[in-house]
Amino acid sequence: MFLFLVGVRLLAMRYFGLFALLCSMLSAAWDHTALSASKVVKDVKGSCQILVPESWTVSADNNGSAVLQDASNAIAVVTSQPDQVFKPLTESMQKLMRIAKDKMFENSAKRIFYQDKIARDLADTNAFSTMVPGKNGTCSARVVFLSSISEEVLKKIALSVGPVPE
Repeated sequence: MFLFLVGVRLLAMRYFGLFALLCSMLSAAWDHTALSASKVVKDVKGSCQILVPESWTVSADNNGSAVLQDASNAIAVVTSQPDQVFKPLTESMQKLMRIAKDKMFENSAKRIFYQDKIARDLADTNAFSTMVPGKNGTCSARVVFLSSISEEVLKKIALSVGPVPE
C-alpha cells in the first residue's frame, strides 16, 4: 500500500510539474503576441502613441508612459517633438551618440530604431529608442527594461510608435 501511495504521489508531482511547465510556456508565448490585445499610451500633447500589452499599467497622470509591474522592471515612454523635421541619422551623429553599428536596426526615411543602452549584468537595464515622422514633427519612444524581460515584446512596443490616428 505504501508503494502504491508513493507511486500516486510521484505521478501527481509529475502531472503538476508538467502542468506548471506548460502554463509557463503558454504565458511566455502569450507575451510574444501581447500587443494584439493592447493598451494605447499617448504622449502629453496627444499627438503620438505607442501600444503596450494589457499587463502593463498606463500612468494615471497621462504623462505618456506605462510600466510593467513598476518602473524598475520596464518602462515605455512616448513623446512628440512638434516642428522637428524627421530625417535619418548621419554617420557622424551615430558616432557622436555612440550607437554600435550592430545595434542600429533601422535608419531610414520611415523610421530610426536602435538599442542605445546595453545591460552590463542582470541588474542593469537595456533600452530601445525609436523615432518616426509625426503629423507636425517627430514621434519618439524609449523603452527601458531589465534583461530578464523578453526583448521581442519590448521591440514590438518600441516599433508601435506613431502619430495618433485621426
